[in-house]
Amino acid sequence: MYSMASSIDIARLHPDLDQPAAAAVNERGLGGKAGMASELAGLAVVSVAAAGALSYARLATARLSPGIPRLAALLPVLLLLPALPFAFASIHLRTISAFFLVWLCGFKLLLLAAGHGPLHPALPLVRFVACAALPVKVRDEKQQQQPSRALPSGSLLSYAAKAALFAALVSARCYRERMPPYAVPVFDGTHVYLMLELFLASAAALARALLGAELEPQFDRPYLASSFGDFWGRRWNLMVPGVLRPCVYRPVRARLGAAAGVLAAFLVSGAMHEVMFYYITLEAGTGEVTAFFALHGACVVAERRWRGSGLWRPPRPVATALTLAFVTGTGSWLFFAPVIRSGLDKAIIAECEGMLALLERAGRNLAATAHLA
Repeated sequence: MYSMASSIDIARLHPDLDQPAAAAVNERGLGGKAGMASELAGLAVVSVAAAGALSYARLATARLSPGIPRLAALLPVLLLLPALPFAFASIHLRTISAFFLVWLCGFKLLLLAAGHGPLHPALPLVRFVACAALPVKVRDEKQQQQPSRALPSGSLLSYAAKAALFAALVSARCYRERMPPYAVPVFDGTHVYLMLELFLASAAALARALLGAELEPQFDRPYLASSFGDFWGRRWNLMVPGVLRPCVYRPVRARLGAAAGVLAAFLVSGAMHEVMFYYITLEAGTGEVTAFFALHGACVVAERRWRGSGLWRPPRPVATALTLAFVTGTGSWLFFAPVIRSGLDKAIIAECEGMLALLERAGRNLAATAHLA
């Protein structure tokens, strides 16, 4: 995220990044004034366009019954949303906005067309737009009376520790090539987890400020998962299973059974991840990411049958270690391969370094201002 105006040289920080890639990162970055201004302008355009489109969606669906009429009314919005992320040059902003608007918001609008939540035309306008555009779900009254499972990891101290660890991983990325093979998947998986949780927590904080309501957590300590079903269904990126269950799993389960519902949900997740990877690489998908989720879908089905058979189950600590080892190992093999092969992982790290440098400069300026005052 550094621009040519930035005082930091990407080619010097990443000598293994070729000159065209380094120049591209330098040119489009957030670290310099030109890159920052361009991305802020893109953010303004995307925000206004998304808010306007979702306001129209609420108004149109309030006058139509669920089914084909609503779907037809929502079609212009569903066609507009995939184009909005291209307003960003930054890989992070383009991909995150695609995840928010193309995947989560698109699926929520499809559920709205069918007459299902979490969106409803009767919601106040600000709440409707925030719940549609951001990766959040308002907790209902019953859930608010129950303690959240994610409270221990949701404290400010916990997020501060995660932010510090994320910064350390970004700084240590240059040593990745020298790590032993077994450490690379752990390093990559931890980096992705921390990056996602910090970004989604920031979006949730914005939504909480807008809505003034208690929100469901996006993660619930996935590093404690003791099974594939526990990891994917109850701990990792919970907004995704939150839309896949009503959109894919339940309709397929009602017709073909639970196993088919699980496989269908994982295949759709794989296809949508291919779309997300397109926003990262701007190249057609290779199918590896879909294969990753198809494999894990089959593992969830096999795991359910194993548990139903009453056969031996490993102790929880062993099950947790095996689950995380399989997720990180297959992730390194299939999930991260397209990005690493294209060399964009170095550009992504450079953008992270740009954000950290930007925050560091802002902190120094603030400290200098406070000292003068």
